[in-house]
This record gives sequence, C-alpha cells and structure tokens, in this order.
Amino acid sequence: MIHGRVTVAFCGEEHTATPGTTLTIGRSGDVEIDDNPFLHRTFLKVTYDGGLWWLVNVGSTLTATVADEHGLFQAWLNPGARIPLALSRLLVWFTAGPTTYDFEVLVDSPAFVAVAAGEDPPARGAEPGEATVGRVSFTPDQKRLVVALCEPFLRRTAPGAAAIPSSAQAAERLGWTLTRFNRKLDNVCQKLADAGTRGLHGGVGKLASNRKARLVEHALSTKIVTEDDLALLDA
Repeated sequence: MIHGRVTVAFCGEEHTATPGTTLTIGRSGDVEIDDNPFLHRTFLKVTYDGGLWWLVNVGSTLTATVADEHGLFQAWLNPGARIPLALSRLLVWFTAGPTTYDFEVLVDSPAFVAVAAGEDPPARGAEPGEATVGRVSFTPDQKRLVVALCEPFLRRTAPGAAAIPSSAQAAERLGWTLTRFNRKLDNVCQKLADAGTRGLHGGVGKLASNRKARLVEHALSTKIVTEDDLALLDA
C-alpha cells in the first residue's frame, strides 16, 4: 500500500493519485466522466496540500454534493470552493444537464474516522406513518415521491450515471396526476429548504430550475431514502 494515496472510483474504473500529483475530473482529464456538453471539460480536481487531500470545484457553473458513506455529513461544493477529503470514503454527486453522476473517493490515510450514530427519535408531534429525517418529517406520500425520483439510482449496484425521471414519468410511476405530483414536490422542497437545505430555491419565492436534481442528490447523500424504500413504490 502506498501511504497517503487517494483513489477515485467511477463506473468500475479506479484512478489513483499520490502526494505531489493531482486528478482532474470532467468531460476530459484523468477521470473522463462523459461526453456531455453540459459538463465542464475540467469540473473537479483532487489535489494534495498542507498534509490533506482536497476536492476542488474548478468549474464555473456546476455544483457538487459531497457526503460520507453513513449519510452523517454533507457539503455542497460551489464553483471555486474546496473541501478536505478527511474521511476514508466519500461519495460525490453532481448533475450536468439531464444526467446525474456519482463517484467514490477512497483515502488511504484519512485524518478522521466517521462514527455512525443511533437513529434519531421520532419528532414530537409527528403523525403516525411519517418518516423523520433530522428535523424534517415527511408524510408517506412525500416519502414515496422522493423514492420515485431516486429509483434509478437506488436500483444500481455501482456508482456511475443515471437520468432522473421527468415529473410526468414519476407521477405515472406513483399513479398520480401531474398536478398532484407537482404540488407534493413543492411541499417536499419547501420543507427541506425551511430546514436549511440549499439549492431548492432560486431566490425569494422562486423555485430553482434544477430542484429535482438537487433533491435527489440531497436525498441520496443523507440517506433519506435507501434500497429498502423501493418497496414503497408498490405499496
């Protein structure tokens, strides 16, 4: 084992760097994600500085969601921002145009160790059947909506790429009208935005145009939904 190396795993391929070298991630570079015109040629960079590995967003418009494998930590990486890769395994999600991608980052000698905590107790005043994530409680229908949007990712066996269902496709999967789906999507996004989740509103009273992508990234990175929840779609 080479001390201090970091590995990026995407679509069954692994790319490794050691201190003194970097990895570039994007439409071209060391880790070629996809020939997607919405994706920057160089979007992210893994680099070593000050005794730590860092993930740097060198793009101009796209953002990335970074989380630990237990769903206990999440960060939103804006253009120009960087975050230390201080845990042994981190998961990264980002969306370019109609496609959402994810990959793993493995660090041989992490600065910290993640410790999974016990499950949160039910929120006071929560109705029976509500799913509670942190301080946000979802009704059964709201939880099913999130599962329907995340279904392509939950059914995969390895990091890679997938397309988020359109609102019409998700509504049909749930057996809902499009109007009902959009109303419940508004409610879910508003709940998460009120709890501090960024990227679900484009401004005061304005919904973000890519809110479904941001919702999916947030739900997967914080484990609001898991493979076990797929059964809810057939309930």
